Amino acid sequence: MSAARVLVVDDEHSLRGLLRLYLEKEGYEVIEADDGLDALSLLRRGGIDVALIDVMLPELDGFEVLRRIRTESGIPIILITARGEEAQRIAGLELGADDYVVKPFSAPEVVARVRAQLRRARGGFGVQGPLRLGPVELDEEARRVTAHGREVELTRREFDLLGALLRDPDRAHTRDALLEQVWGSTYLQPKTVDVHIAGLRRKLGDAVKISSLRGVGYRLEPY
Repeated sequence: MSAARVLVVDDEHSLRGLLRLYLEKEGYEVIEADDGLDALSLLRRGGIDVALIDVMLPELDGFEVLRRIRTESGIPIILITARGEEAQRIAGLELGADDYVVKPFSAPEVVARVRAQLRRARGGFGVQGPLRLGPVELDEEARRVTAHGREVELTRREFDLLGALLRDPDRAHTRDALLEQVWGSTYLQPKTVDVHIAGLRRKLGDAVKISSLRGVGYRLEPY
């Protein structure tokens, strides 16, 4: 198997060099970009397996790169930010980011997050028949969700999260369990699950009922 290709996007040369050193030590091939336009061009060219993108970039910021590429690709994207505000992290997740790291960070931790995203992206749920509950149907092979017979556009993580809930309806799912099953890692904040649950509720409406279990997580109710 060829080495996974990791795109590192940051306008700080020293930071890119540090991440390259650690990522190459793990056997990954590293591609670099120092502004948002170059990053978008490289992503559109294809062949990237996972991208680390700084939020504060020249030309196009990381949020705009993420917004544009998410209309074309579902590759794992990890945002890098110098700001730790919850609102910014939530904004990135709602745009389709798979994970985020806050500067200053540990390079080995970033490598672990890259590894987790690649494992998740390559693993998937496995192909089987569609999952159904009431008016909702999720086809894992076609990566398609319908509600009341109409197709619903979900992000990759929303799709995988719905699949996890549909596999075990009427069961309490902890946030940590969902992070491990859907994201392949518990490095993320539990708020990540909350953001994606909110997305499912908004997009699926009354086709599903996802109950919040205070201090625990969520349960998909029988229809």
